[in-house]
Amino acid sequence: MAAKSCLLSATILYFLLLGCFVISDAKQTSKKIRAKRNPCKSLVFYFHDIIYNGQNSHNATAAIIGAPAWGNKTILAGQNHFGDLVVFDDPITLDNNLHSTPVGRAQGFYIYDKKDIFTAWLGFSFVFNSTQHKGSINFAGADPLMNKTRDISVIGGTGDFFMTRGVATLMTDSFEGEVYFRLRVDIKLYECW
Repeated sequence: MAAKSCLLSATILYFLLLGCFVISDAKQTSKKIRAKRNPCKSLVFYFHDIIYNGQNSHNATAAIIGAPAWGNKTILAGQNHFGDLVVFDDPITLDNNLHSTPVGRAQGFYIYDKKDIFTAWLGFSFVFNSTQHKGSINFAGADPLMNKTRDISVIGGTGDFFMTRGVATLMTDSFEGEVYFRLRVDIKLYECW
């Protein structure tokens, strides 16, 4: 019986020590990743969002597909647009001119998610098919619209941006009421393949 107890104690001790080494190794790996601060690639794009307002269907690149009871699908709801769900297929350009040749499309959605402050949550991709870039970059995160700059996560990609990760800094470059806005997107990629 004493031999079984000793063997059990030795097994428990072995697994405790193994766990300590795994945790220690994970902490060292985490520190190595955080220490790398220089991006492997930096990009700047602009995307242009024209929201359908009931009269601009030929120019619109975004539409309200969900609205709260007090809203509708052609006019953004009051109360900081809370509850509106908008899908978009916006042109991406290299400069801030809407009429510049697009290098891709920004495709995804945003949800106005707070009643007491003007903010949204974004999930979208930049889809490229130009001579300069092929593939996509995927983004997700909160967008507190009243801040001058906002950071969202780059969570992956395809093609030239296969499995890339990083941070995109958004800045509202222009807006015209509730019909048009343009975002400057400063992308810093920290994992490039």
